[in-house]
Order: sequence, then structure tokens, then C-alpha cells
Amino acid sequence: MEMGLVKGSEIKVERIAPLGDPIEIKVKGYCLSLRKDDAKKIEIKIA
Repeated sequence: MEMGLVKGSEIKVERIAPLGDPIEIKVKGYCLSLRKDDAKKIEIKIA
């Protein structure tokens, strides 16, 4: 939650590393890199 990942936030996958870890997403105007294990915990809904 401290990183802006709260319910209703729009996120966009910007880049995925060649081996798939980490993943870079854009949320609330800034880029955030997450490890696969952390990214798996994010529940998304496709609009």
C-alpha cells in the first residue's frame, strides 16, 4: 500500500526482464519494479 498499490489504482506493465523477473509497472505516474513473487500478489481486473 505504501507504494501506491491500493484498490482502484490503475496499473500498466511497462517492461518485463528477459528472464521474467523483475517486472516494471507504472502506477500513479511513477515506475515500480517488482519481483515475480510480489507481483503475483496483485489482483487485477481488466477493464
